[in-house]
Amino acid sequence: MKTRKTSSPRFAICINSSEYPVSLELHKIYRVLPDEGAEQDGDLRIIDESGEDYLYPADYFVMIGLP
Repeated sequence: MKTRKTSSPRFAICINSSEYPVSLELHKIYRVLPDEGAEQDGDLRIIDESGEDYLYPADYFVMIGLP
């Protein structure tokens, strides 16, 4: 039986929404989904205002830790 690696949810605050004003709200907290390939390319997989996950530049966000 395979064991799944469980990770706690990650969150980030949007600090730049200039190129995606409809998809991202400035200063809003967004859920970050795991995507190692995207992170290696400098992106984050974010659940945006549409409720779907998309790739955005990582420098548009500041990662935060929540209990």
